[in-house]
Amino acid sequence: MRDEKAVKITPEAKTHKKTWPILRALFSRTTLFAVFLLIHLICLWVAFNFLDETITFGFFLALSALEVLFIMNQDGSSSFKISWIVPIILFPVFGALFYLYLKLQTTVKKMRHRIDEEVVCSRGCMQQDPGFLAEAREKDERLYGISRYLYETGGFPCYDNTSMEFYPMGEDFFPSLMAELRKAKKFIFMEFFIVAKGKVWDEILEVLKEKAKEGVEIRFMYDGMNAIKNLPFNYDKELQSYGIDTKIFSPVVPALASYQNNRDHRKICVIDGHTAFTGGINLADEYANIKERFGVWKDIGAMFKGAAVNSFTMLFIQMWNGNYREGKQEKNRLDYRKYSFSENPDCCDDRHPREGFVIPYGDSPLDQENIGENVYLNILHTASDYVHIMTPYLILDDQMMNALCFAAKRGVDVKILFPHIPDKPYAFWLGHSYYQELLENGVRIFEYTPGFVHAKEFIADGLRGSIGTVNLDFRSLYLHFENAAYLHHVPALLDMEADFQSCLLESKEIDMLALKRFPWYKMLFGKLLRIFAPMF
Repeated sequence: MRDEKAVKITPEAKTHKKTWPILRALFSRTTLFAVFLLIHLICLWVAFNFLDETITFGFFLALSALEVLFIMNQDGSSSFKISWIVPIILFPVFGALFYLYLKLQTTVKKMRHRIDEEVVCSRGCMQQDPGFLAEAREKDERLYGISRYLYETGGFPCYDNTSMEFYPMGEDFFPSLMAELRKAKKFIFMEFFIVAKGKVWDEILEVLKEKAKEGVEIRFMYDGMNAIKNLPFNYDKELQSYGIDTKIFSPVVPALASYQNNRDHRKICVIDGHTAFTGGINLADEYANIKERFGVWKDIGAMFKGAAVNSFTMLFIQMWNGNYREGKQEKNRLDYRKYSFSENPDCCDDRHPREGFVIPYGDSPLDQENIGENVYLNILHTASDYVHIMTPYLILDDQMMNALCFAAKRGVDVKILFPHIPDKPYAFWLGHSYYQELLENGVRIFEYTPGFVHAKEFIADGLRGSIGTVNLDFRSLYLHFENAAYLHHVPALLDMEADFQSCLLESKEIDMLALKRFPWYKMLFGKLLRIFAPMF
């Protein structure tokens, strides 16, 4: 019967199947960009060969001047403005046309519109207790300030009935993650920047396959950059065959498009609405030191149980629902209320004692609010004793540099733990270009001699802090989708501080004498890169 009902493929149909991909390729983004470039080259050739050179240069100078005025009057970081103004002035033809091309793209606007719609849809499931802010103001003005900012600006509530467990290394993180995945009964949501084949991912994948067979709903999303070196191009199709509903965030296409600069750098795992994991750890062997890359890989993670998991769930759904290809109907859009803590009461019961306050939050590069940076600035401005920082990259704008230096000048012990073995040499040299100014203003810098620090954490006075995915660089603070958790009077902050102190014992402090030993040409190259630092 199956053969009798099979559709007969005619020679015409075969020809159509062969030619359809060719027709689609003719209208691909790559072709459109090539056409755009060709048109501009023709226009430039006509302008310089048939029009008066003075008129032509005058036109491009006028266009460059208008663009510079436009950039100067926009909101945003002065560092970003400089990184555009310099090439526009130095190369008025190419710089002006390139800036115009990027600004005329509509893809970013459409993506921003989709994400904004999802944020609005999720607000009903992320309501702050009306009396909480008033109560917080009486207890601690600093908690009130950051809680009000994160809720009114980003819609992120503050929770108290939440517990947190801290993991100082990937080797500690993965066993707990695997154990919790095996306990899943309803759903598993996973969103990671890097997924690479190896022992770690193989073990996690086996658990996900088993859970899918048991009927657990599994949603998995990874960033499109993985298709370049970590995973096969159509790996999502393979995962789908195992019963794992999979999405690739912003698949990389061979075309010059500004939206591809905005990557999903988040690391979130939510299990049944009552347990969540986050931190700097990705799903690859080097994060568990199974494979050696750049010496010992130092990274940290956290597990949350309780009411705060609700915000991690909503953050995942926002990105899941907002990530679909333009022009294609979204068939597997998730219902926020179905997965909220109102439908998962175990996340708010008495098994999760009050252990301080937790505010999970996300940051988007598509709005005008730099939440990740503002949380860090708030921690620096409200610290009275110390601020201890781990970061893999040190690429600072004026605001962050001033905040670090001002905190040190008013007597706060500001320490930054930075890698000694870099993953990207240019980023390492760029980071060193900030050392002198920081050291001269009292900030202390340590390099982790066993290897590479990938952790992202701020700890202030043992009472406040942040853990998540936000690096101290322009990509995290301005260009990537990020997530983290603000911590206030959470006991795990003491574990984070103890870990920081143990790392200092394996690190060397950088002073002005040690800085002078750094090769002058690398320092010079780093200072030159600062002009274009917002692009790194």
